[in-house]
Amino acid sequence: MKFSRIDGLMAATFTPFHADGSLNLECIPAYCRFLKANNVAGAFICGTTGEGSSLTQQERMKIAEAWIAANAGDSSFKIITMVGGNSIADAKELAEHASSIGLDGISFTSPHYFKPTSLEQLAACCMDVASSAPKLPFYYYHIPGLTGVSFPMIGLMNLLHGKLENFAGIKYSEENLVDYIQCLQFNFGAYEILWGKDECLLAALAVGGKSGIGSTYNYAMTLYRQLIASFQAGDLQKSLEHQTQSIRMVSLLGKYGGITGGKAFMLALGIDCGNPRLPLSCLTGMEHTSFNKNLIDIHFEDIRSR
Repeated sequence: MKFSRIDGLMAATFTPFHADGSLNLECIPAYCRFLKANNVAGAFICGTTGEGSSLTQQERMKIAEAWIAANAGDSSFKIITMVGGNSIADAKELAEHASSIGLDGISFTSPHYFKPTSLEQLAACCMDVASSAPKLPFYYYHIPGLTGVSFPMIGLMNLLHGKLENFAGIKYSEENLVDYIQCLQFNFGAYEILWGKDECLLAALAVGGKSGIGSTYNYAMTLYRQLIASFQAGDLQKSLEHQTQSIRMVSLLGKYGGITGGKAFMLALGIDCGNPRLPLSCLTGMEHTSFNKNLIDIHFEDIRSR
């Protein structure tokens, strides 16, 4: 089964919350317009950045419906939802819902409490979930740093190829370039391997990567457009300079709590996604002050999305 490919960089979007922790769906139309204005290829919703594991089934469905409404049938802007979790039954329900409302694809992470003990078990999970939305592209979401499931993805591709008709590729969030290259080249590049490590995007481009999904594409697309343009022009030195800026920016995420820091970046652009949910922490007033100083240090105004 052939699907249209993702052209460029998709933003792994944040889930907006009100001060009381409830969903702020009213924020999504403006958020969607902002991403489009910055030439982002689409939205990857309810994933790691979107705190999908901290959302209820109904909340994940409501978020998907809000993004569909905000996109207003724009086929050039893709919306993919992450349906993975520890319950295969829940993942299948979310996949069915995604298909019923017209999303552009689904992505599935491995269960991480009772983990698959073999690639065959992982492939069986993928096929079970993907069968609930047989007309939608299915992407396995490889993020071993969080799931603890670290099988080589070339092995999974060998098991799914020819057996799962709607298998479209992998969201690849690990720095294993050997495995990544094998996946890119598998069956003459038949599948999309979406790079998921923004801080080393240049490495993916250098070995033939064409597309990616990441959180910093929400707020720093000026930087990544410059990086890609320099790479395409053959200016490796300039590309490295841009990637170094990206690394400095990503380092702030670790300093300020990952997703918590990402939401602070969004607030600096005027998009208030609220605080993250427990067990993630919120920034204190002093931390916000320090964060804003750090934005000046990394020249964020020069690299931010507009």
